[in-house]
Amino acid sequence: MGALESLQPSKVFNFFEEIAAIPHGSKNTKLISDYVVSVAKRHNLKYIQDDSNNVVVYMDACFTGTDISDTNDLDTVILQGHLDMVCEKTDDSDFDFSCEGLRLNVEDGFLKAEGTTLGGDDGIAVAYMLALMDSDDIPHPPLELVFTVDEEIGMLGAQAFDMSTLSGKKLLNIDSEDEGHLLVSCAGGATATLHFPILRRGAQGDKYRIVVSGLKGGHSGVEIDKGRANADIVLGKLLQSIFFVDDTMRVITVRGGLKDNAIPVKAEAFIVSKNETEVKNEVSRFLEEYRESYKDADPDLSITIEKVNVNSDVYPLDEAANLSFVMAYGSLPNGVIKMSEDIEGLVQTSLNLGIMDTFSEEITLSFSVRSSVNKEKEALIDELAAIVQSAGGTMTVEGEYPAWEYKEESKLRDVMTAKYEEMFQEKMVVEAIHAGVECGLFVDSIEGLDAVSFGPNIYDIHTPKERLDIASTERTWNFILAVLKDLML
Repeated sequence: MGALESLQPSKVFNFFEEIAAIPHGSKNTKLISDYVVSVAKRHNLKYIQDDSNNVVVYMDACFTGTDISDTNDLDTVILQGHLDMVCEKTDDSDFDFSCEGLRLNVEDGFLKAEGTTLGGDDGIAVAYMLALMDSDDIPHPPLELVFTVDEEIGMLGAQAFDMSTLSGKKLLNIDSEDEGHLLVSCAGGATATLHFPILRRGAQGDKYRIVVSGLKGGHSGVEIDKGRANADIVLGKLLQSIFFVDDTMRVITVRGGLKDNAIPVKAEAFIVSKNETEVKNEVSRFLEEYRESYKDADPDLSITIEKVNVNSDVYPLDEAANLSFVMAYGSLPNGVIKMSEDIEGLVQTSLNLGIMDTFSEEITLSFSVRSSVNKEKEALIDELAAIVQSAGGTMTVEGEYPAWEYKEESKLRDVMTAKYEEMFQEKMVVEAIHAGVECGLFVDSIEGLDAVSFGPNIYDIHTPKERLDIASTERTWNFILAVLKDLML
C-alpha cells in the first residue's frame, strides 16, 4: 500500500506518489517524461514526445454521465503543467535529487517531503492530468494535455515546444498556488548571467570561510516583495565591506543559490587576508547591522567566519581581478525595482540573484529578471551589462519569455469564475502576478488563445518547507472536473 493510498482523490495522489519516486529536477526530466508516455501507451492514447522531453497527449471527448450528443462539435481544451521541480534541501539532508525518490509524509492535513522540496509545483498538475488519462468515466471535451520541461530554469521546454501540434484555443494552466485565485496576466522575464573573468596569484595571509545562512528564501516572483534577504547579495555586500577596511583581502571562491528563480538561503566565500582582527570585527559589525535591517523579514540571518585550510593549488584572485569583482559584486541591484502604478500591490519590475559559482577562469552570477513592462526589463538587463562590462566581463541572456497581457473578454474566465462561485459560494479572485508562468509563451504563439492559470494551495514553494494542502487538492480536482463539463455546453 502506498503512503498516500488513503488520501482523496485517490487516483490523483496515487499518481503523485508515483512521480515523486522518479527524480525530476530541471534538466533531469527524461525518466518522468517517459513515465507520462507509458501511461499514454497503457490507455492507447495518441501522444507526441519531443527531443526536449516535452509531451502532449490527445484525448477524445468523453460523454459519460451527460446528455450531450457525441455529434456535438466541441472545442478542444488544453491542460498544461510542467514536469520539472525545484531541488532544494535542508543543510543537514543527505538527499540526492539526481537518483532518489522523494520521501513523502502526511502531517496535519498537508503533504510534505522529508528534508526537501515537495515538487507540488508542478507535480500536482502532472498528477491531475495523469488521473484524467487513467479515467474513462469523467465527462470532458476533447483534451490536449501538455507536459513541459525545465520551466523552473527559464521555461526552456515551453520555448522549445512546437505549438503547431495543438488545436485548442482554451488553456487551463495548473501552475498557481492559491486556491480561489485565477491568474489572468503575468510578467515577462529572462535569465541574465554575468561572467567575471579572473586571474589568480598567490597571496600572503590566512584563509577563511565565510557563510551566510539561516534565511527564509522563497520564490523570486511570489516572495520578492516580502523584504527577505538574498544570501548571495548579503555576501557581496559583506565582501565589499571587508575590503574597505582590509584591502589585503582576496577572494578565492564564491558560491550560492541553487536556482535562479529561488531566493538563495545560503552563500559562502573563501578568502585570504593578513588581518584577522579587522576581518572578524567587520563581520561582527556587519552582522549586527543586517540583523537589525532584517529583524522582521529574516530574523534568523546568520553569518559565520572560520579560519580554514583549503587546497593550496587554488590561489586567490590577483589584485586587479579582486578589486574589479568585489566592487561590482557588492554594487549589484536586487529585489523590487518598481511597483505597478495601475494595480495596487503588484510588483512591476524586479530581479533576483540566484545561482553564483566560481570556475577556474571566471565567476558567474545569474539573475532572474522580471517585468510586466518590456522596456523596463530591457533597461534592467542593460544596467547589469554595464556593471559587468565595467569590470571587464560579459553577459549572456537566455530563457526570455513574453509578458502575458490581460484579455478584456474571456469566455474561459467567465465560465471558471461562475462555476467557482456556484460550487463554493464565494467569488474567485481574478488577478495578475509578478511571477512568470508559461501561459505567456502559449498566448504569444497561438492566435486567439484564451488562457488562465490556477491550482490548489501550496505553501513555501521552492523551499524544503514546501507543503501541499490535501483538502484544497481535492476541491481543486472537483473544480477542474466541473469546469471541463461546463466547457462541453
